[in-house]
Amino acid sequence: MLYLDNAATTLKKPVSVYRELIKNTLFCGGNAGRGGHRQSMAAVRTIVDTQDLIAQLFNIPLPQNIVFTQNATYALNTAIFGTVRDGGHIVITQMEHNSVLRPAYYLGNYTVAKADVSGYVSPEAVEAAIREDTRLIVCTHASNVCGTLQPVSEIGLIAKKHGIPFLVDTAQTAGCVEIDAVEMNADMIVFSGHKGLMGPMGTGGLYIKNPEAVTPLVMGGTGSDSESIVQPLFMPDKFHSGTMNTPAIAALGAGVRYVLCRGAEEIGEHEKHLADRFRDNLANMNDILLYGGKDSIATVAFNVGTLGSEELFERFGGKAAVRAGYHCAPLAHEAIGTQDRGAVRASFGIFNTLRDVEKMTDYVYHISRDLKG
Repeated sequence: MLYLDNAATTLKKPVSVYRELIKNTLFCGGNAGRGGHRQSMAAVRTIVDTQDLIAQLFNIPLPQNIVFTQNATYALNTAIFGTVRDGGHIVITQMEHNSVLRPAYYLGNYTVAKADVSGYVSPEAVEAAIREDTRLIVCTHASNVCGTLQPVSEIGLIAKKHGIPFLVDTAQTAGCVEIDAVEMNADMIVFSGHKGLMGPMGTGGLYIKNPEAVTPLVMGGTGSDSESIVQPLFMPDKFHSGTMNTPAIAALGAGVRYVLCRGAEEIGEHEKHLADRFRDNLANMNDILLYGGKDSIATVAFNVGTLGSEELFERFGGKAAVRAGYHCAPLAHEAIGTQDRGAVRASFGIFNTLRDVEKMTDYVYHISRDLKG
C-alpha cells in the first residue's frame, strides 16, 4: 500500500527510534523521580536529554520549560485552559484543528480570524479580532487540511504589541520547517511527537515561556516535594504529574536527533518537492480541484469531479493510504470551499519518493478518466 498520510502520523521511522523504544522498554524500566536508584535516575536523564534536543531544534533558551504530554491535543488543552482559567477572550483562526476549536467553543468567549480561499490568515485579520479582554491568541503554523503556512512571526509581533500571550501549534511543521521560538515571538509552542519529529504515537509536548502564567491541567504526584499537598511550581514538575512514558520519550529523542542530523529545512525541501510535483501533475488533469496556496508544507488537498471525498477515497480500492473527509477542522473546510464534501488529503514524508508521486498520480488519473465514462 502506498502511504501518503504523514500529516496523521509518519508510518516509517528511523531505525534508531525503534531501537530506543525497545531498549528503554526492556532494559531501562525505572520510574523517573520515583527513587534515587540507578534505573530511576536514568529515566530522569532520558527526559532531560530529550528536552535538550527539542530546545536545540526549536531554539528554546530554557529546556526545562518543555513539558511532555501524550499528544498535541493534550498540550493545546493545557495551554488554553491553563491560560484562560479565569475567563477572558480568545482569538483563534479559521484554520484551527478541533483541538483548538472545541476548547474555545467550550469556553464560549472567542473570535475566529477568517482565512482566504487558500487557507491563509492575514496578520491584519488576527489584529482586528483582538478585544480589550483578549487573553490568548492561538494560531496553527500550517493547516492540517491543505498545508498552507501561516505568518506566525508577524502574528507573534502583533500579540507582543498588545501584551497578549501567543500560542503556536506546530503539529504539522515540527521536523519539516525551521522553528525558532524567539523569532516567532511565541509564548507557547505545541508539538506532536509522532509526525515530523519521527517519534512514536502517544508523544507530544508544550513549551511555555512563562510557566508562572499557566495553570496545570492535571495535578498529582511528581516525585518531587512529596511531603507537600501543593503542586510544585518549578519546571517541568509543575506539568509532569504521574508516571511519564519514558520509553516513548527516549524514542522521540532519537527522532529529534535524526531531524537535527538531516536538518528540518532539508527534510521539508524533499517533502515539498514531492508534493509540488504531485500538485503539478493534478493541475494538468481535467476535473481536478486543488486547494491551498503555494506557500505550504507537503500536504495536497484535492477532489475529483463531483465525487464526495469519501467516495473518492473508496475508489482508491485500498491501494493508497490517504485521508478523506473533514480532518477534524470544519472551519478550515468552510474557508477553502469544501464544507459540503470535505477533501482527500495526500501528505508526503521524508521516506516517500518520486515513484510514489507517479503511482498516486496514476491512481487519480484513472479515477478521473473512469468518471468521464
